[in-house]
Amino acid sequence: MRSVPACLLLCSALAAGAQAQTAAPNLREYRDRAMNGAGDISRGKELFFDDNKSGCARCHSTDGSATKVGPDLFTAGDKFPRRDLIRAILEPSEAIAVGYSTTSIKTTSGEEYSGVIKQVTDQWTELVLADGRKVRIKASDIKEQRGSNISLMPEGLQTAVSPREFTDLVEFVASLKEPQTAVSMNRGTPSEIPELAKPVRLVPFFSDELRFPHAFVHKPGDVRSGLVWFGQLPGVTNAFIAVHQTGKIWLLEKDADADRKTLFADVTAELFNERGPNGLLSIAFHPKFRENRKYYLKHQVFEDGKIATVLAEREAAPDLKRDSGKPSLRLLKIVSTTQDHSGGCIDFGPDGYLYLGMGDTGPQQDPQGHGQDTQLLLGKVIRVDLDKRDDGLGYAIPRDNPFRGRSDARPEIWALGFREPWRFSFDRLTGDLWVGDVGQDRIEEVAIVHRGENHGWNIYEGFEPFSNRYRRDGEKYIEPVFAYRRKFGNSITGGYVFRGDKASSFYGVYICGDYTSKRIWGLTQENRILKTIRQIAVSPQFIASFGTDEPGNIYVVGYEGMVYKINFDQALFDSAPPNGTETSGD
Repeated sequence: MRSVPACLLLCSALAAGAQAQTAAPNLREYRDRAMNGAGDISRGKELFFDDNKSGCARCHSTDGSATKVGPDLFTAGDKFPRRDLIRAILEPSEAIAVGYSTTSIKTTSGEEYSGVIKQVTDQWTELVLADGRKVRIKASDIKEQRGSNISLMPEGLQTAVSPREFTDLVEFVASLKEPQTAVSMNRGTPSEIPELAKPVRLVPFFSDELRFPHAFVHKPGDVRSGLVWFGQLPGVTNAFIAVHQTGKIWLLEKDADADRKTLFADVTAELFNERGPNGLLSIAFHPKFRENRKYYLKHQVFEDGKIATVLAEREAAPDLKRDSGKPSLRLLKIVSTTQDHSGGCIDFGPDGYLYLGMGDTGPQQDPQGHGQDTQLLLGKVIRVDLDKRDDGLGYAIPRDNPFRGRSDARPEIWALGFREPWRFSFDRLTGDLWVGDVGQDRIEEVAIVHRGENHGWNIYEGFEPFSNRYRRDGEKYIEPVFAYRRKFGNSITGGYVFRGDKASSFYGVYICGDYTSKRIWGLTQENRILKTIRQIAVSPQFIASFGTDEPGNIYVVGYEGMVYKINFDQALFDSAPPNGTETSGD
């Protein structure tokens, strides 16, 4: 999934100086001092911009321009806690920022380049090298291209500075926070989000942990008590499916006697999962799964030197306890430009059609405008009919798809203008499609998406203008319901509208969260305008996904492997914050 970024790719000149040192310092000394001792911001700033001492500014901008080889640090202090900033410097390859992994290219003439991809077209690929130079390589000249789990920033760079200087440097980076005036005020982008007086409870749901899960869905049909929807009969096992990033799919059963975890399927051999937010991303069961035993996977492959996203059909065994062992049937393949932003979700809508969220696939800032290009499936929500086949396709195009019949657009598109729609869901009462779209530099957003709409990326990020390069005259761009700044988190995880208990004050409240900050929010809207937003809890683990079951309960899926059931019983979703004044941007 989305890893916590290694924020500081210091320059190679600093690495050379560090490696010349004979005695490596104790990392714990640097870590403990930076965690426990307050550094000096002004000294840290001077060190940051000193090319002879640290060289940080050679690789990192701090003004939001994102013009250099490393991640822009404009809001680093908002995005990450101090411990993550420290780790990013001391262990740069442990968690490389999405969009900043190293790519190596070997040309037909024998030249080799290693850097970060900045732009990709059909004709060329542009890399930014560690020294800041940009190199464009013709597609016809590329003999081999591969990614790497090793950061451009070498290990041991802290040896060029003393523990005190290291602490000052960390203090300066931690002070880089978004000014309140940087984003114009709007009710949908609240300046503060009040916390509930009494938060909801997150109750551990399964005894076993699952490392790095991506998705968690209820399984339609109890495998022990006949083909029934669980929750309808007393004592029926609650059966769930957990999708593991590495390609394993687990059947999780829970009843009064015990928790049981058994392997449902292992598709590791079919997918690409070397680095970053790749691997097995999502699973969806056919609405008639109990009869046809069909289920669907969204995952990555690496073929012909390219990473691609695949929609595949599989079949369960007759007892529904495990996969049949038959090979996958590939229905759709979408080629990526980088290994990032492939979206993460597939699900069947109330209309019986399959919806797939696809990201722009990078590079950062979507320089080729994939989100706005209707001839590509990148940056879109896609809608297809899996019960029929059109000529040459593994699916059919629904008759009311908004771009069907147009020569300038792919007919699979349901809506456009998305960056990284990691998780979406349908309100089981209204049918509304809620999408959590991961932002670029400043804003995360949640939207309700209707047929044929343009949700703005990369013309807009949240409510704010981002770029005019691909703006079209007369185009209508739909605003999100809710957007938030980096001080609240930096990676939205879409959730569900709670429909589990009509008597609950949370009935009809949309529940979502942030992967990195672990905050969980509840919000209400009217006509896609934010009415109320509250922080209702903080997750013990990074929030990879949310899940729901037939009765309408909501679950939080921790990336470290725990699943929690949200207990709303003792909390109250109040319409007024604790201080008695509603907080909004207007």
